[in-house]
Amino acid sequence: MTVVGPFGLSVRDQALEADVQTGLAAVEAGLLDATKSDVPFITEAAQHLVRAGGKRFRPLLVMLASQFGDPYAPGVVPAAVVVELTHLATLYHDDVMDEADVRRGVPSANTRWDNSVAVLTGDFLFARASQILSDLGPDAVRVQAEAFERLVTGQILETVGPRDGRDPVDHYLDVIGGKTGSLIAVSGRFGAMASGADESVIDILTQYGERLGVAFQLADDVLDIASDSHESGKTPGTDLREGIPTLPVLLLRAQAAAHGRPEDLELVELLDGDLADDALLAEALKRLRVHPALEQARRDTVRYAEAARATLAPLPEGYAKSALVELCDAVVHRAG
Repeated sequence: MTVVGPFGLSVRDQALEADVQTGLAAVEAGLLDATKSDVPFITEAAQHLVRAGGKRFRPLLVMLASQFGDPYAPGVVPAAVVVELTHLATLYHDDVMDEADVRRGVPSANTRWDNSVAVLTGDFLFARASQILSDLGPDAVRVQAEAFERLVTGQILETVGPRDGRDPVDHYLDVIGGKTGSLIAVSGRFGAMASGADESVIDILTQYGERLGVAFQLADDVLDIASDSHESGKTPGTDLREGIPTLPVLLLRAQAAAHGRPEDLELVELLDGDLADDALLAEALKRLRVHPALEQARRDTVRYAEAARATLAPLPEGYAKSALVELCDAVVHRAG
């Protein structure tokens, strides 16, 4: 058994492992090449997050999905570069909107330079992704455009909040389906498309990616509260401090509104206060870690991961399918 990709995903076949490792190495080289500019400052800014590393979750999914066709097809690696460039571009923009100070263990671009540089660098990455995408054909361009529309819609929905009468939890699931699920769905779709897999396989891997993407984000939500490490790439409590709604907090608020328990109302009041104070943030984390809302968020993470696993049932048995199943387990494991 060997280990590749994010979260220590194990691959039990040497040929598959070699394909995945070779593919990911080619993606890494492709990312560096795609972020070069004739202007040295642009290269530095564009490669800031590339060089900071990351899980490369989306390229990994492209590589695994390509195993259901020809994994050596010329469009596979460029497709993986496109989805990772798109993801990286959204991180530059997210950090501006969230006023984040750190990303992947290094100062965020908006902190190192300023908001304008961060936004424009994100735009530069989108442009480079589009250039690569244009060589993959009109179908790939359409798929990416539809996913990008969903991604932006999800961000807008998060920004404006739920409309009157809308359940905040349902609204949030729509948000992350757009912001996270859409691009991970495209990762599965592009890997299958670029490898020439059957249309039925393409559809299955798209649905799988969508459901796994939601589980992936819910696991991050849990990690923001439950983790004492940097498993999520952020300091625990980052989302709490920045006031970003996450599933455990939304579930807590729903329980406080429904039942009015004094301890829940007190915790909500704490979360609504100034969590810039390290002691107050530590107290909020301590209380949330033992609250039933966190366990409910874990169960919801498992539910989406199990739905992703069930989607794979019609695919032929083999090491690639086993790796996709294990990817579901790895996402759940992150959430504890």
